[in-house]
Amino acid sequence: MAAAAVKANSKLCLLVHLIIFAWYVFTLRANCSLEISSRHPGARSYGGRWKYLTFINLVMQTGFFGFCVLTDLIHTVLPSKSTRSGIPVFLITLRDGVFTVLAFPVGTFVFSSFWSLYTYDRELVYPKYLDEIIPLWLNHAMHTVIMPLLLAQMYLQHHKHPSRINGILGLALFASLYLAWVLWVRHVSGHWVYPIMAHLSPVGLVLFLGAASLSMAPLYLLGEKLNRVIWSTTGNQKKKK
Repeated sequence: MAAAAVKANSKLCLLVHLIIFAWYVFTLRANCSLEISSRHPGARSYGGRWKYLTFINLVMQTGFFGFCVLTDLIHTVLPSKSTRSGIPVFLITLRDGVFTVLAFPVGTFVFSSFWSLYTYDRELVYPKYLDEIIPLWLNHAMHTVIMPLLLAQMYLQHHKHPSRINGILGLALFASLYLAWVLWVRHVSGHWVYPIMAHLSPVGLVLFLGAASLSMAPLYLLGEKLNRVIWSTTGNQKKKK
């Protein structure tokens, strides 16, 4: 009976992940299909779309949910006892690591930082002329829908966090690499990736980048807390997935 329940849960996860993966593929394709013109010089300049954290996150979420589909297929096809063997366990560990260290905190950061700056002064992060280039639905797909989908994934499957120091160090490495990339783009092209950076003094810029980088750690801890709260109230039997 328990094995049947686990198998049914695997099929549910597979269905949900297929839907989310298809959504992200559609969104990513729509983003890459946008007509690039002189009205949106940022996408034509050095680094292209890859200098924007929103786009990097979009690719990351697409890859992550595609990976979830792969692990679900393995769980569905192989006998339950086979999930104790090396490869499936390795895949599950990798899935959990990517979600807890990167997908959740980075996705949450994109959501919270974008809408915080947009509410304060949209010209600092998403100038009004972009409304004529990027459809409203695509803006929300990249900056809003990511949050409920991450929460759905957190509820759907239990994710084992690495040790706190390793998790935060992994996230700090990602933040440092992206910050270095932003500074390199500025050095090569002479333009800042985000409009807000052009309005800041050198001291203000250091404070802004430092605060943005340091805010990643609380978001990692938030994921840890939410995971613990959700899975302490939904029952230990779901952890069999």
